[in-house]
Amino acid sequence: MSEVSYLWAFVWGVLSFLSPCVLPLVPGYVALISGASLEQLKDGADKKLMARAFVHSLLFILGFSIVFVVMGASASYAGEVLKAKRHLLTQLAGLLIILFGLNMIGVLKIGILYRDTRVTETAKPASMFGSFLVGLAFAFGWAPCIGPVLAGILTIAATSGRVAEGMLLLSTYALGLAVPFLLTTLGLSSFLRFYQRFRRHLHTMEVCSGVLLIALGVLLASNQFTRLSGYLSFLDRFQ
Repeated sequence: MSEVSYLWAFVWGVLSFLSPCVLPLVPGYVALISGASLEQLKDGADKKLMARAFVHSLLFILGFSIVFVVMGASASYAGEVLKAKRHLLTQLAGLLIILFGLNMIGVLKIGILYRDTRVTETAKPASMFGSFLVGLAFAFGWAPCIGPVLAGILTIAATSGRVAEGMLLLSTYALGLAVPFLLTTLGLSSFLRFYQRFRRHLHTMEVCSGVLLIALGVLLASNQFTRLSGYLSFLDRFQ
């Protein structure tokens, strides 16, 4: 699997964070896992509270990352079983990703990707383990919400045919979700100001994500994805 695949995975992790069904609820999740009010977190004056919020955020991230990595391993294992049909599998994966992209921009409506299994528990976790459990719940509950993007990443993992690569790909995707979440924890006031300006563009962001999925699907279905990796090989000299 090329470096381009991991770059796409990271970018889609960030786009998932910016999606209309995740971004508005991020402050609530930060407050939930830290056991503090939004006002306390916005103030940021209590260093002990902020340190606790940061640690609990790391555990929350660990929770959802484990779920995504297991998903990646499972998809890659399935691809490994079907490795004799790798070329056909890659073409089918490209067509599936195109369908997911069309779903995101509103051309199609794939109902299974919109089943709501979110956890609505509002009680604050009493321990660090509680934050970890909330992270697990986030991954399972919001997977349908970010379904098209996540399905696209898992489809790529399946075409890799190597469990380790699938796990790394989904780890990169989780990192794309984790970085902005941690930044939000450390600067909630800045996040809220950003959200007030950005929320009018949420639908545009979703459409852009769909277009990226369609582009990737076309590259896979036409067997051009590896050629794109070759075009970008000049980046290796900067490493």
